[in-house]
Amino acid sequence: MCLAIPAKIVTIERSMAKVDMMGNERLVSIDLVPEVKLGEYVLVHAGFAIGIIDDESAKETEKLLLEVAEAYAEGE
Repeated sequence: MCLAIPAKIVTIERSMAKVDMMGNERLVSIDLVPEVKLGEYVLVHAGFAIGIIDDESAKETEKLLLEVAEAYAEGE
């Protein structure tokens, strides 16, 4: 199973972008979404932005991922 994480585009330089992924900054390839703009959200998998998503979907996904992480931590 693959999991893609929402991330906000912070800077763009050529085919790479710095993204904010739930408070962590990462450098990802934007070769698959060359039309992405600063401030937009993308789904990131294995170091690649694989799709552009709207703000509401990104924030809802982040919320669900945090809930899963909390539930997992409580179960340990």
